[in-house]
Formats: sequence, structure tokens, C-alpha cells
Amino acid sequence: MSRIFAVVDAGEAGVAGVLAGEALRKAAKASGQAIEIELRTAQGIVNPLPGDADGDLLLIAPEGADAPSENRPHRRLTLEAVLADPVAALHGGMVAGVSSAVPRIVAITSCPTGIAHTFMAAEGLTEGARQLGYAIRVETQGSVGAGNALTAEEIAAADIVLIAADREVDRSRFAGKRVFAGNTKPAITGGAKLIERALAEATIQGGEGSASQPADSAAATSGAKRAGPYKHLMTGVSFMLPFVVAGGLLIALAFALGGIHANDAAAKGTLAYALFEIGAKGGFVLMVPALAGYIAYSVADRPGIAPGMIGGMLAANLGAGFLGGIVAGFIAGYGVDWLNRLIQLPKNLQGLKPVLILPLLGTLLTGLLMLYAVGTPVAAALAFLTDWLRSMQGSSALMLGLILGAMSAFDMGGPVNKAGYAFSVGLIASQVYTPMAATMAAGMTPPLAVALATRLFRNRFTPEEREAGAAAAVLGLAFITEGAIPFAARDPLRVIPALMAGSAVTGAISMAMGVELKVPHGGLFVLPIPGAVTHVGVYALAIFAGTLVSALLVGLVKRPIAKIKA
Repeated sequence: MSRIFAVVDAGEAGVAGVLAGEALRKAAKASGQAIEIELRTAQGIVNPLPGDADGDLLLIAPEGADAPSENRPHRRLTLEAVLADPVAALHGGMVAGVSSAVPRIVAITSCPTGIAHTFMAAEGLTEGARQLGYAIRVETQGSVGAGNALTAEEIAAADIVLIAADREVDRSRFAGKRVFAGNTKPAITGGAKLIERALAEATIQGGEGSASQPADSAAATSGAKRAGPYKHLMTGVSFMLPFVVAGGLLIALAFALGGIHANDAAAKGTLAYALFEIGAKGGFVLMVPALAGYIAYSVADRPGIAPGMIGGMLAANLGAGFLGGIVAGFIAGYGVDWLNRLIQLPKNLQGLKPVLILPLLGTLLTGLLMLYAVGTPVAAALAFLTDWLRSMQGSSALMLGLILGAMSAFDMGGPVNKAGYAFSVGLIASQVYTPMAATMAAGMTPPLAVALATRLFRNRFTPEEREAGAAAAVLGLAFITEGAIPFAARDPLRVIPALMAGSAVTGAISMAMGVELKVPHGGLFVLPIPGAVTHVGVYALAIFAGTLVSALLVGLVKRPIAKIKA
């Protein structure tokens, strides 16, 4: 029989750790098995395992504590479970809900734009599962829909559902499963640790995973803690983006074909006029309702969509724009969620809640608040913000560009980056296009800068990093800021400030020169589209200047590889 190895990470519970180790030793001796036990306490490590230990591995820690990290296949147990039944722990029985079998994991990854973080998180989880020796299937909910979609059979057979997403994900198909929800960042930076945490902390998903479930069921739900306002906002932004892209490009094409008078009555019947009607009175009109509706959906699930969209339409009609849409979405979402918990109906009438009662009362609540309390003040605030942004000249425009640029490079796709991006996208609905131009240019700069730095300062990078530089350049041209993350992660204290400086320069130049961008994504590939970007030459110069500044700073602050090894 193979030798058994155990790591008891007792921490402050040193006595319990010693007792658990002795209990395992006695159980192994009684069954004729050889065991080696490494004990870790606050005082140090006793009997460390050999580096070439090859056999069954048990990781043991107090309940609620993080088990020691390990890349080999292993089984996790609690001190309490081992002390309660060391024989069952040793022989792999079901101990404290942990099965001796290799867990089967299904996962979903998603981010607001559905482009970079979605797939980087999937790669992180796949690699983490490989390190741990676990089986995993990852569904990516990207910009073009679900990739590698999970089947009902795979979900039914899974021991755990792991959701790594920066926006809310529909969980209705996971009712009754152990579910854990987190963000994409830990999946990207440490997939194995996130999987281990999920296995320890996942809880049962109750009901149907929607706001239509009864209040008592909702209380028992949640494989995951409630999502916060930021994730709800990002869900709304992710669903709003296609309307912004389609509407903005059609308007740009309309002006390219018909000039500045493409939307005049005299142009009626022309292709340019038709494109403007579709873009402005179709796509753009639905931007704010989509934002509000899907914020509400993220909070309250399907019953929140109608109140949210209606509230968003009222916000648009009142002139409250995207700020009013955000407010309407949260009013509708939290209002419907509160009504769902407040209203108790007999079981045979529960089906009326999601299709009749909650949409009706939620719409009434949201509509009245928007008309009589919220809409007018928010509209005044948006009008002030719009006038201020349009009047920006000189130093004030430079300052806003510096801020938006630095935000773009600060966490490269994280919360700070997405906050600046959401602000810029929202202003497109108010026909304020300069912040969007600054944000996209600044977001392109970090990957382009590290790519250039790998060519100018080859001795600062490993051969693998120099090879990855070409891929980073392509990602930068496509406005995927996350292409710089692998370089920043290796040396964040030096690289991130250097990237922020270049992005700030790019943002400042773009804002100061009044460059406008009518679409929220696309990078270099939207520049040739007539009317999508103004002052294209200056815009390209801004991107080049920021890229050069960051590349030189990265080369200046990073130490040569030879010196690091020495």
C-alpha cells in the first residue's frame, strides 16, 4: 500500500494539531499503513515532509481557516473532522462534507465587456485545476455569447459550481448545487487558490436562483454572497455596450455619407438620413433603458427588467441621461427585491409574483420616484456636468485627461479602469465624446508600451516576456488593456506607475486637443471609419507619445535580468 503524507496546519491551535497528528498515526498503525506527518504551528514546523514525497496527501486545517496551498492532488480535511473520526479521515470516507474522490468542477467566467478578463480567468482556472489534479469545465460568457457551454448533464454531475465574474450571472440552472461566486481577478492571478477556497466555502444555491423565489427560499440561497452595487453597475454597462457601438457607428457613417446635414429634413429619403435615424433614434434611444434594465436585472433577476427599463426610458425623456438611468436601475432593482421579500403569497399563487405583481408594483414605484423625486434633480446635475465638460479648455481638459488616463492604467481592466470607462461611455448618450476618446487611447497605451519596451530594453525582460511582447502589441491595438497585466504582475511597483504616466500623457493630449470618439471600443480598427474619430492624426500622435513615455520609463525603472539573478 502506498505511503500516506499529511500536513497539519494547526496555526494557533497547536495542541489540537498535535492530537490530530497522533490520532492519524495510531489509525495508520492499526491498519498497517505507513504515514508521515508534517505539523505546522505558530511556533514553527515539526517533521517537514521530504521534497520528493510521492503518495496520498492529506491537508488538514482548523474549520474556517485556509488550508495550506499545495500543487499536487490532495484531499482537504478539518482538524475537527480528524479528531472526531481519524479512521474515516485516513481511509477517505465522507468527512465533514469533503469527498475523497477528485472533485468535479464546472465554472463560468464573465466580465463587463466579455473580451479579455473572461478568457484570462478561464485560463487561470483551467491551469489551477491542472495543478491540483482536478477535473474542470469552464463556460466563458463573452461578448459573442456563451463559449464551451455547460450541459445540464455536466452541471448535474458536478460537485461544485465556481463563478468568476465581474457582472451578475444567471444562476437559475444551478438550483440545489454547491455554488461559489467571486471576481475574475483571483481566477487570473491564482486559479488554484480560488478553487481551493471555493471547495471550502461554497454553499447551496436555493430556489430558482431568481427574485421570483419565495422569501424563505431566498434566505437559504446563495452559493455566493450578494453582489455589490459595482457588479450591478457593470452588468448594466455590459448589456448597454452593444447599443452604444451599433448606434455610434451608424451615426458616424451617416455623417460620413451625408455630411453634417445628414439628419436635416432636406436629407430625408437618403441613405445617410436612414442610417442616422437607425443609430440615433433606435440604438441611442435604447442605451439608457438597457443600462437601467440590466442593473435592475442584476439586483432582482427577471422581475426587475421591466421596471428598470421603464425607469430608464423615463430618465431619458426627463433629460437625466445615463446618471438617471443608473439611479432608475438601482431603484427598480432594490425596490423589486424588497417587494419580493415583503409580499408573501400562498404556494398556488407564487407564480403571479414574477410575471404580474413584482413588475407592476416595481414599475409603479420606480416611475413615481423618477417623475416626482429623482428625475428633475438628476437631470439638472447631468446638464451641469455636460455643460462643464463641453466648456473645458486648456488646463481643466488636461486635468480630466490625466485622471482618465491614469485610471485606465491603474488596474488595467479592474474596478478603477472600469469606473472611468463607464463614465466615458455614459457621456456618449449626452453627445459628449471627448472623454471616450481619452479613455480608449489611454487604454491602448499600456500593452503597446510594454511591447515597445521589450524591443528597446531586451535585457530587462526574459525570453518568454520578449516573445509575449508581440501579442501584447496586438491586444493594445485592439484596446484590450489587459494585455499588459502579465508584465505588470511580475513587477507591479515599478511597471504600473510607469504605465500610468504614459496613459496620463495620452489622455491629457487627447482631451486638450478636443478629440472626439463616437464608439466605445475597437481600438485602431475604428480609426479608418469616417466620422468615428475626429482629429485622427492628433489622436494617433497622442497614443504614440504615451506609448513612448511608458516604454522609456519601464526601461528606466526595471532592473536588467542579469543583475536580478546576481
